Amino acid sequence: MTNPVSGTQTAGAPSLSIVLVHGAFVDGSGWQQVHGELVDRGFEVLVAQHPTTSLEGDVAVTESLIAAARHPVLLVGHSYGGAVITEAGVNPKVQALAYIAAFVPDAGESVAALNEAPEEPGETKAPLPPPQDGYLVVDPARFPEAFAADVDLATTRFMAAAQLPWGLAAVIAPLTHAAWKTKPSSYLVASADRMVPPSAQRRMAKRASAAITEIDSSHAAMLSHPQDVAAFIAAAASAATPTEGAGQ
Repeated sequence: MTNPVSGTQTAGAPSLSIVLVHGAFVDGSGWQQVHGELVDRGFEVLVAQHPTTSLEGDVAVTESLIAAARHPVLLVGHSYGGAVITEAGVNPKVQALAYIAAFVPDAGESVAALNEAPEEPGETKAPLPPPQDGYLVVDPARFPEAFAADVDLATTRFMAAAQLPWGLAAVIAPLTHAAWKTKPSSYLVASADRMVPPSAQRRMAKRASAAITEIDSSHAAMLSHPQDVAAFIAAAASAATPTEGAGQ
């Protein structure tokens, strides 16, 4: 059972909880600086540690955090985490969705299907060798430049060595729900992304009618620009704050 990692909430603090959902190849520790920034703003913040082996399992972990949250919830997803929050976000306790350099599938659509769209000139996709034993990893030699070119090399070399393999079952699973059709959404486009092409991010965000913000960042915006990412999340939370008694 995955336990929520949360910050304390003070009197007069925001009446919305934030659930942070990581993407593929990394774990919840990548949210550390963003978590701190949001806790300092008074939010209850819960951090998912899901295995990325199946979409169903990752949604179940996220659902457990939604249930544990003390308030109505803003779901935040990075990369593959966008698919997770799109599925989990139909929970009535969820007020809104925030995507960060994330996949935003429709019902019946998988992350793999979204990734098949061609990139535009000058863009690149994730450098993924053929799967091994049903799992994908990023080419370790290319990970630092592809995933987090604006993060220090010592950190990204470790991230490359400590990758969390991404299960093909999660990659190819079609969604059964698309919460963005009924919940307000915000999207932070990473304009220097070399994993998920920025053009694809913009298309997905527009399809979801999301409020779009752009940042000159690699895929790992939460590591290279934690204050900006926290500000984006806080703004999304402010816009989604429910009226008294909603979502309880």
